[in-house]
Amino acid sequence: MFIYLTLYHLTIAPSIKDIHDIKLTHYQSERLTKEICATILKKRDHNLTWKALGSATSAAVQHGTPEVIEECISTYPDIIWYTEKGFHLSLEAITQRQEQVYNILFQSDVHKAAQANLMDKEEKENSLHKAAKLAPPHRINVMTGAALQMQRELQWYKEVENFVEPSFKKAKNKNKKTPKMVFMEEHKDLFDEAQQWMKDVSASSTVVAALIITMAFAGAFTLPGGNQDDGNPLFLNKGTFMLFIISDTIALFSSTASVVMFLGILTARFAPDDFLYALPKRMTIGLVFLFMSLAATMIAFSATLALVLKDKVTWIAAPLVVVSCVPVALFGWLQFPLLIELVYSTYGPSIFRQKKNE
Repeated sequence: MFIYLTLYHLTIAPSIKDIHDIKLTHYQSERLTKEICATILKKRDHNLTWKALGSATSAAVQHGTPEVIEECISTYPDIIWYTEKGFHLSLEAITQRQEQVYNILFQSDVHKAAQANLMDKEEKENSLHKAAKLAPPHRINVMTGAALQMQRELQWYKEVENFVEPSFKKAKNKNKKTPKMVFMEEHKDLFDEAQQWMKDVSASSTVVAALIITMAFAGAFTLPGGNQDDGNPLFLNKGTFMLFIISDTIALFSSTASVVMFLGILTARFAPDDFLYALPKRMTIGLVFLFMSLAATMIAFSATLALVLKDKVTWIAAPLVVVSCVPVALFGWLQFPLLIELVYSTYGPSIFRQKKNE
């Protein structure tokens, strides 16, 4: 009992303490921010408030600290219009790809309409030009793989494109380039990487799925135990044999569907907009069917061995179940994070969650 409690304190307690320390630090930071904002506001000096809160919001948007921006705007709403040396709060939020900051700034239609007309006079760029540029490395690397990074960039571009004025979509910057031209130029290397990543994953998965098709198809005609003189399978009346037939059928059809989806990716046109929905959808479906086919193949294999050996080795079923779970678990461990990220990024809630107007 003493050893158990010691191990508990060494493993569980430090983790709980770390969480407590993080929450305490966050709470203290929020309280400190509120006190600083309140103290500055009590000075009743517009220039001091403007400079102090403006510099704070400028630093917060670059480091992705939405709590500071929210508190500054709550304390002094006009700070949302803070500009200095080409800095615009909303334009910087788009440039830095800070979706939480973006959601705070565009939480009402009034602010959204006003912010949509902002221009970087030095570069002659509007919001869509900023969204067309490549995200900073520390922000683009939050997604796994070049394809998902390209998808996130398209999501930003489409989001900003939805609220800017129609004339801004074809407006030219000081280099005589429209937002679409800037997007294609800035994302050329990422687009090539995303295309190659999609092809590599699809090609590798197609080989695996094709091997499963071969095994499942052969298994349908080479039944365990063979056939009787009348042509009927020897183990036709056994429940384990039905499990083999069902799992082999699922393996065959799911692996075939997986190959079809991956071939659809390999033969796709690979237009930039396809990375927004079409290609991730095919990749998601292909990986799901590939996982199903692998799991069904392992079940069919285990059922076959159980049928053949159960009269000789009565305890064979339990070890077979454990062994067959190993490759399925390995596939899940290696591929499920990518699959979950694909599903969440493509079908999950949008990262742009504006609050309702009050």
